[in-house]
Amino acid sequence: MLTGEGGVGMTGPQSTAWAEERRARVLEAHVAELNALVQTWRQEEPERVVPWFDPADGGTTASVLLLLESPAPSTTSSAGSHLCSEDNADATNRLLRSRRLAAGLPRSACVKWNAVPWASTTPHRAPDLARAASRLRQVLAHLPRLQVVITFGGTAAAVLATASTQADPPVLLPALAVPHPSQRNTRARQEALERIDRALTCAAGLVRSPLVLGALADRPSAPRCEAGTSARS
Repeated sequence: MLTGEGGVGMTGPQSTAWAEERRARVLEAHVAELNALVQTWRQEEPERVVPWFDPADGGTTASVLLLLESPAPSTTSSAGSHLCSEDNADATNRLLRSRRLAAGLPRSACVKWNAVPWASTTPHRAPDLARAASRLRQVLAHLPRLQVVITFGGTAAAVLATASTQADPPVLLPALAVPHPSQRNTRARQEALERIDRALTCAAGLVRSPLVLGALADRPSAPRCEAGTSARS
């Protein structure tokens, strides 16, 4: 069942038709360059399974990068979608989708990705994170309209920080760091949700009123999201 915004109403683990339809579209123009990167990485390191960019997202036309940590093993299992998609049937993606919609942030303005793009069941080591930063830098080079990156969790923030200065010239981008939505402690979870909501609402404001990134260095202070940008104000 397709929803009105290109999302999927999942009815159980057998609801895979949406994923088959999306995988058939991974070479559409707006995601072709990004998925060409994925194909190259798969050929270079076949032992590391990297999901596709979801053609339901904005792809190379996106102005907001939603950067999480790494794919869930279920995504790249034999029964998984093999897509980096907010339509994957897990709690993190359900929460991300619901908060994005509540913030008024269009999916067409976003591209969802993982800082460590391959699935892993073991902790990420320093060489893995350096490799992931190099991959992320390649992704950023194919997002010419990017206005802001929202990092979910410490790993995503660290990989973005490394990617931004890993090579010359550095990549200068506004970024909003929020906790990963999988917080288990009730108080920590509530704080995480509030910060996620603020970041997504800020991003929605930037979509409506884009920053002129080339002028950032000339500004006396860093750009900020004013309260008036909220889609719910």
